[in-house]
Amino acid sequence: MTLQLSAEDERTLACLADADAVTPQEAVIRAIHEAAARRGGDGKVAAASARARERYAEVLERFRETDITH
Repeated sequence: MTLQLSAEDERTLACLADADAVTPQEAVIRAIHEAAARRGGDGKVAAASARARERYAEVLERFRETDITH
Protein backbone atom coordinates (compact mmCIF):
# COMPACT_ATOMS: atom_id res chain seq x y z
CA MET A 1 0.00 0.00 0.00
CA THR A 2 1.24 3.46 -0.82
CA LEU A 3 0.20 6.55 1.07
CA GLN A 4 0.47 9.75 -0.93
CA LEU A 5 0.66 12.91 1.15
CA SER A 6 0.95 16.57 0.34
CA ALA A 7 4.20 18.26 1.37
CA GLU A 8 2.40 19.86 4.31
CA ASP A 9 0.97 16.52 5.45
CA GLU A 10 4.43 14.93 5.16
CA ARG A 11 5.85 17.65 7.43
CA THR A 12 3.01 17.13 9.89
CA LEU A 13 3.59 13.38 9.89
CA ALA A 14 7.31 13.90 10.46
CA CYS A 15 6.54 16.18 13.42
CA LEU A 16 4.15 13.62 14.92
CA ALA A 17 6.70 10.85 14.50
CA ASP A 18 9.48 12.96 16.02
CA ALA A 19 7.29 13.98 18.96
CA ASP A 20 6.55 10.33 19.78
CA ALA A 21 10.06 9.09 18.86
CA VAL A 22 8.62 6.61 16.37
CA THR A 23 8.87 6.02 12.63
CA PRO A 24 6.45 7.81 10.32
CA GLN A 25 4.90 4.41 9.62
CA GLU A 26 4.22 3.84 13.31
CA ALA A 27 2.82 7.37 13.63
CA VAL A 28 0.34 6.60 10.84
CA ILE A 29 -0.68 3.31 12.47
CA ARG A 30 -1.18 5.05 15.82
CA ALA A 31 -3.26 7.79 14.21
CA ILE A 32 -5.48 5.19 12.55
CA HIS A 33 -6.00 3.36 15.83
CA GLU A 34 -6.70 6.58 17.73
CA ALA A 35 -9.28 7.67 15.15
CA ALA A 36 -10.93 4.26 15.28
CA ALA A 37 -11.04 4.32 19.07
CA ARG A 38 -12.82 7.68 18.98
CA ARG A 39 -15.40 6.16 16.66
CA GLY A 40 -15.85 3.01 18.75
CA GLY A 41 -14.61 0.59 16.12
CA ASP A 42 -11.60 -0.81 17.99
CA GLY A 43 -12.46 -4.46 17.49
CA LYS A 44 -13.00 -4.19 13.77
CA VAL A 45 -9.95 -2.01 13.28
CA ALA A 46 -7.74 -4.33 15.34
CA ALA A 47 -8.82 -7.27 13.20
CA ALA A 48 -8.34 -5.32 9.97
CA SER A 49 -4.96 -4.09 11.17
CA ALA A 50 -3.85 -7.63 11.99
CA ARG A 51 -4.91 -8.80 8.53
CA ALA A 52 -3.16 -5.87 6.86
CA ARG A 53 0.03 -6.38 8.88
CA GLU A 54 0.08 -10.03 7.86
CA ARG A 55 -0.70 -9.28 4.23
CA TYR A 56 1.88 -6.49 3.96
CA ALA A 57 4.50 -7.95 6.31
CA GLU A 58 7.23 -7.89 3.68
CA VAL A 59 6.56 -4.27 2.76
CA LEU A 60 6.37 -3.22 6.40
CA GLU A 61 9.71 -4.91 7.06
CA ARG A 62 11.26 -2.97 4.17
CA PHE A 63 9.92 0.26 5.69
CA ARG A 64 11.53 -0.66 9.00
CA GLU A 65 14.84 -1.32 7.27
CA THR A 66 14.76 1.92 5.27
CA ASP A 67 16.44 4.96 6.76
CA ILE A 68 13.75 7.62 6.48
CA THR A 69 15.09 11.13 6.97
CA HIS A 70 12.99 14.25 7.14
